[in-house]
Amino acid sequence: MNNKELIEELSGRVGYTYEDTFRLLASLTDAVSAQLQEGRSLDIEGFGAFEVKKEPEHVAVNPLTKQRFLVPPKLVLNFRPSFVWEEKLKRMSGEHDE
Repeated sequence: MNNKELIEELSGRVGYTYEDTFRLLASLTDAVSAQLQEGRSLDIEGFGAFEVKKEPEHVAVNPLTKQRFLVPPKLVLNFRPSFVWEEKLKRMSGEHDE
């Protein structure tokens, strides 16, 4: 699903115009981005948690040349699904196993 399809789906569900839904989704993503850029986590009940983690610098090895090099520290966006979503995913995967 792309952004346009998502906006169309949401506008149909809530009864807003496409333009209003577009602005609402843009506001939501701006708020989420601002929260994460400030280094704070964001928990959405029933969905999951977003957080920015700092990955420390470490030494890596090029598998072809065996040359070692230093990988600098970096920030990584992490998502942890809620317990509700984990249970839904388990049930969905169980349906396909049969």
